[in-house]
Amino acid sequence: MAITESQAQTGPLPIIYIEPSRSWLSLNLHELWAYRELLYFLVWRDVKIRYKQTAIGAAWAILQPLMTMLVFLVVFRKFANVPSDGLPYSIFAYTALMPWTLFAGAVNRSSLSIVSQASVISKVYFPRLMIPISAVLSGLVDFSVAFVLLFGMMAWYGVLPTWGVLALPLFMLLALSTALGIGLWLSALNVKYRDVGHAIPFLIQLWMFASPIAYPLSVVPEKWRLLYSLNPLTGVIEGFRWALLGKESPDFQIIAVSAIAVVGLLFTGIMYFKRMERTFADVV
Repeated sequence: MAITESQAQTGPLPIIYIEPSRSWLSLNLHELWAYRELLYFLVWRDVKIRYKQTAIGAAWAILQPLMTMLVFLVVFRKFANVPSDGLPYSIFAYTALMPWTLFAGAVNRSSLSIVSQASVISKVYFPRLMIPISAVLSGLVDFSVAFVLLFGMMAWYGVLPTWGVLALPLFMLLALSTALGIGLWLSALNVKYRDVGHAIPFLIQLWMFASPIAYPLSVVPEKWRLLYSLNPLTGVIEGFRWALLGKESPDFQIIAVSAIAVVGLLFTGIMYFKRMERTFADVV
């Protein structure tokens, strides 16, 4: 190997040894900031790949919640006569489907992200947390596009947001944190057990009907609501309806329980992911 003149003057280049941590609590999260530019490019790459060679492009971000809302309108409103807390059912359902679609897409992408990036992981070093995080954040583009239709529906029905709209970023953060916590667990498990990839669509479908999307929280018996709020999407969906549709103030005890569940899920997910990442390059 030829040695350049600058290398001859400065001496041999230092050798850096990268070793896995032996501690469960050594998370090295400061590396995420050092590689922040990489995170931006990973997010942008995911968005470009998703809509590459599509006929209608980002319009898919609107069609998915819109078509689901129409199905709910026919099945749950017309046939089952499910209440909607005094709101037009279409906007009642669509407002809940927005954070749900953001969450479901983020879980699906992040859970499969490590396996799909096997060729990169085995060749280049960078914080592996970047991969599921970028998979989660890329869904914000779809979310922003879907928001355009919601504004149109709010104008059509004459619904004005309340001052609670200022808290909307917090509910979005809660949804993204939930997706990331689950995605970290499932992405690490999926490296070793590929059954996880087959189970994810089924689990997401079950989770949708276990969340107050097609029906209001008021139909859940009061004695079960605290347990029901362990589902973090309960607080997120109730918060969205309160902030955007002027729905009566939600039970903040339920939101607090959901937030605590998210913190626990995210912390344990990071710990498990960091513990297992030492084996990714060998197993994936």
